[in-house]
Amino acid sequence: MRVFVTGASGWIGSAVVPELIGAGHQVVGLARSDASAAALAEAGAEVRRGTIDDLDTLRDAAAESDGVVHLAFKHDIAFSGGFEAAADADRRAIDTFGETLAGSDRPFLIASGTLGLAPGQVATEQDGRTSAPTGGHWAAGPLKRLANAHATAALADRGVRSSVVRLPPTVHGDGDHGFMATVVAVAREKGVSGYIGDGANRWPAVHRSDAAHLFRLALESAPAGSTLHATAEQGVPIRAVAEVIGRHLGLPVASVSPDDAAGHFTWLAAFLAMDSPVSSTHTRELLGWQPTGPGLLDDLDKGHYFAAPPV
Repeated sequence: MRVFVTGASGWIGSAVVPELIGAGHQVVGLARSDASAAALAEAGAEVRRGTIDDLDTLRDAAAESDGVVHLAFKHDIAFSGGFEAAADADRRAIDTFGETLAGSDRPFLIASGTLGLAPGQVATEQDGRTSAPTGGHWAAGPLKRLANAHATAALADRGVRSSVVRLPPTVHGDGDHGFMATVVAVAREKGVSGYIGDGANRWPAVHRSDAAHLFRLALESAPAGSTLHATAEQGVPIRAVAEVIGRHLGLPVASVSPDDAAGHFTWLAAFLAMDSPVSSTHTRELLGWQPTGPGLLDDLDKGHYFAAPPV
């Protein structure tokens, strides 16, 4: 297939692109900078310059493709107070792709998230499909992004083979600058590797290579309207994560009270406190997905998260 990929040079996209090319697909990647364009060209992809705000560019690229993988999201503004604006931009892109692909039965995939789907319970692919979860995490911005996933799944009724791939909060691997890297940075700054409360709350996890493989399987064969879980590990206790970080950095490991969590972890506190285990049983059975990458604790033990930060 000729596949248009947004966010193609990002953390997930830069693994999805070679996964697709390696399976014989032709990739056209959206690039908003010279550096992104160069990285895509080096990976063997065709480059389409633009951003997700360039709706005409998205429309034309989708029309010329056999499928679309939409990974771009404005994380830079989402986590600096602009989550609603980021979700609104995402929705405009999704609507544009939906209009372009309607009636074609071509695949259209988006990335979504698992965190907070069913707090304290093991979430399945059925959770969050028809109604919004509840809890402090679900402010207006995250609820809008969940609505974007609903809109994508609903495109199945308009002749689009749409899929929503839900990613866990940590898609880990060498080069990760996301949640796990932030947790490590906070430990360095504070001089202690902390966890909130008793640290028994769990996060699901997946290695980046396994996530990329699932995106390819979904592109090739997921039924229309699918919701898929890219979770290799159902739930890793946050205290266990803190213990590995403390050992590698030579720092004490200690509990941070819920009352002090916001001061210690800043914006990360609300996410880090969540108990959000997630099953991927249905996804594995549906697509034959079998993760093979290292687990989160093993990946942390490889040491790449603890390389000295630049001076």
